[in-house]
Amino acid sequence: MTQLSVRHLLGIKNLTENDIHTILDTANQFKEVINRPIKKVPSLRDITIANVFFENSTRTRLSFELAEKRLSADVVNFSASGSSVKKGETLLDTVNNILAMKVDMIVMRHSSPGAPHYLSSRIPANVVNAGDGTHEHPTQALLDAFSMREKLGTLVGKKVAIIGDILHSRVALSNIFCLQKLGAEVMVCGPTTLIPKYIGELGVKIGHNVREALQWCDVANVLRIQLERQQIKYFPSLREYALYFGINRQMLDELDREIVLMHPGPINRGVELSSDAADSQHSIILNQVENGVAVRMAVLYLLAQQ
Repeated sequence: MTQLSVRHLLGIKNLTENDIHTILDTANQFKEVINRPIKKVPSLRDITIANVFFENSTRTRLSFELAEKRLSADVVNFSASGSSVKKGETLLDTVNNILAMKVDMIVMRHSSPGAPHYLSSRIPANVVNAGDGTHEHPTQALLDAFSMREKLGTLVGKKVAIIGDILHSRVALSNIFCLQKLGAEVMVCGPTTLIPKYIGELGVKIGHNVREALQWCDVANVLRIQLERQQIKYFPSLREYALYFGINRQMLDELDREIVLMHPGPINRGVELSSDAADSQHSIILNQVENGVAVRMAVLYLLAQQ
């Protein structure tokens, strides 16, 4: 296992292609570990990690916590909802108070884009970005790439369509950076109102027809509609969105080849994906969740070596 070129995981944009391969190859070894009867290794036995979450999370938080415990790290969980943040404490003061208790690494989710970058320049601990606003979600992109590589063998020359609410998604941006660095072609597809204005400058194809996107791609990564981030109406109703941009089993069966179906979760069943599509043989959604633990173990392990 070789070293990373970075001290923090703030975004895929900061990683080299070699860094990504290092993380994915290390995750491969950790996936074997978590499938053993005894799932623990003492790799981070003397390391203390704080999970500092200023936004709601289920999968990411559980996945990080499980990864930390599988590596034998000491874990501290912080939730903004029951903390002094509610009393007006600043982000930096909150984290410095946690670090005063001798914490070695911070895993942070925050609603403001750039919050982990701000923090990493002001504290000595390693920082892992677990999602910052609508900016990036690097570990999700890494586990998506790991899941695709596991299913397809390689990503070089493969076509990946990211379908749904691209405008409000941090997963989309991280996936675009990651897939392009690994040699894949990327298309974004969704309603015109949910496609960022200048996204074409990132070198991605842009589409507005889901059937055409499915016909083009080898992998469809479907994103949910993020109603909690939408300040105005971007389409008439969820029913209309499901009608024009929802994916069902029949659409998948009508394709001339089998494609891989992914979703970062949580799924809004009946909106972006019907239940028969989400639970079909095309879907590797639960594999993504399992791979998330192995990928996050790899990230934490490699950063702890820095």
